[in-house]
Amino acid sequence: MHYYTHHIGDFLKDTGHLSNDQMGVYLRMLWRYYLDEKPLQDDCENIAFAMRSDEKTVRLILRHFFVLHEDGWRHNRCDKEIARYHEKKGKASESANARWKNAKAMRTHTERIADAPVFDANQEPRTNNQLNINICPPNGELGSAKKLPDCEHKEVIELYHQCLPTLRKVEVWNATRQGYLRQRWREVAEELAQEKPIETANVLSWWGEFFQHIGKSKFLTGKVNSKDGRAFTADLEWILKPSNFAKIIEGKYHGNH
Repeated sequence: MHYYTHHIGDFLKDTGHLSNDQMGVYLRMLWRYYLDEKPLQDDCENIAFAMRSDEKTVRLILRHFFVLHEDGWRHNRCDKEIARYHEKKGKASESANARWKNAKAMRTHTERIADAPVFDANQEPRTNNQLNINICPPNGELGSAKKLPDCEHKEVIELYHQCLPTLRKVEVWNATRQGYLRQRWREVAEELAQEKPIETANVLSWWGEFFQHIGKSKFLTGKVNSKDGRAFTADLEWILKPSNFAKIIEGKYHGNH
């Protein structure tokens, strides 16, 4: 999973007794759980290394929030969210398959009608596809564009914060930034829709992978200093600008860094 619903109120209530460092480690453990879609391994040393923490902190969090099973440390809330995600994904797949079957059946029916013979009193039988007929659709258009999912601003911002916690937080979401995201969202959705019917979850999954791609760039995440000793750090508005967006996808900020 590259996306999950983060209930801020529940999280703060459950972690009110933790320090900021402990809360950060717990959040990293949840992210790893969701990304791998499986329990954490029963190895505190490896978990501590992966979470950039210490074994004492990891053991404390495991004891308070997780339950040890044969296959590792399980988290009840994570398991429910993962199960709900796969259920929704399965239903979306069934719905897409049903639409595809209906479309094929309709196309076959239309082709049979097109090939049916047409008679008039003075000519030999002809088929419809031999006739030069120009019929305007009821709405006056020659075709309709594919229906694309609406831009989910809040969900994309949450993904940005979850996948790139070290980058600048989004505090203001003005009209300019909204416009940038709508444009990039539509470009991505149109590209995905060329292969198969898509839903919101498909586009959000792409954005999750995109933000993870950014996280692998030392330059974009402020880990490369310039000659004056200062490091550049990207933010969401900079990422969404057309030129920057294209360069990130092409990997131009991942090369030698």
